[in-house]
Amino acid sequence: MILARSYGTGDPRTLVVPGLGATAGEARIPASGLPSTRTVLTLPSHADNTDAPSGYWRYATLARDVAAVLGGTRRAVGVSLGAAALCALVAADPTALDRLVLLLPGALSKPRPAPSAALVLAMADAADAGDRAGLRALVAPTVPPGTGSYVEDRTAALLRLGPALRAVATEVPVPDPAALADVRARVLVVAATGDPVHPAEVAEEAAAAFPRAELVRYDSPAPLVTHRRELRALLAAFLGRPD
Repeated sequence: MILARSYGTGDPRTLVVPGLGATAGEARIPASGLPSTRTVLTLPSHADNTDAPSGYWRYATLARDVAAVLGGTRRAVGVSLGAAALCALVAADPTALDRLVLLLPGALSKPRPAPSAALVLAMADAADAGDRAGLRALVAPTVPPGTGSYVEDRTAALLRLGPALRAVATEVPVPDPAALADVRARVLVVAATGDPVHPAEVAEEAAAAFPRAELVRYDSPAPLVTHRRELRALLAAFLGRPD
C-alpha cells in the first residue's frame, strides 16, 4: 500500500513520487517550494510504510498504485523510480496528467544501461546479504561530499529493498515508447551529468519521446543535492504556470 501525505492547500495540486530508497526528508525535496497542495508518497518498504509483498516491484504495479492515489490531481513529479512509474502511468492513460516532471529517470524503453544495471545489482546483492558496509561502499561514490548523514540514511533505507533493486535493474517502464506520443501533458525532464545510476542518455530519450517536453541538464551527478535552490525555482515555475 502506498501512503500519501499532503502539505499546503488549494490548487494547483501536485503529486510527488520519490525514488527508490528515498529517505523521508529526501522524498520531500521536490515538493519544497511548490505552490498550493503537495502530496508526497511513501512507497512500500520505505520510511514508516510496511514492507512490499513478494513480486510487488514491477513498473506496471507501481503505475496502477500511483494512479489510484491521484484523486483528480493533474500534476506530478517523479524521481528516478517515481519517474519511471509515472511514465508507465501516462503510457497506459495518456490523458491522466496535464504537467509532468521527470527527475533523473534511470530507464524508459530499455533496461538500464549495463554499467548502471551492474551497480544496482551489486547494491541488491549487498542488501539481500545484510551487508551494510558493502552497501555503504556502493552508495557513497554516488553522493557528493558534505551531505552529512545522507550516505548512512540511504544505506539503511536500501537494506530493506534488495528485491526492488534487483527488479529495477532489468525492468522496462515503457516497452513501447510510441505509447507516449499520445501524451498531451507538458513534460519537464531533468538530467544529471556523471550520475552512474541515472545516465543522461535516458533523460534525453524521455525528452524525445514526449511531444511537449523540454530537457534541462545539470553539470552535477546529484543536482537534487548540489542544485537544490535552482531546481526548486525551476519546478515552482513549471508547475505553477496555468494550463
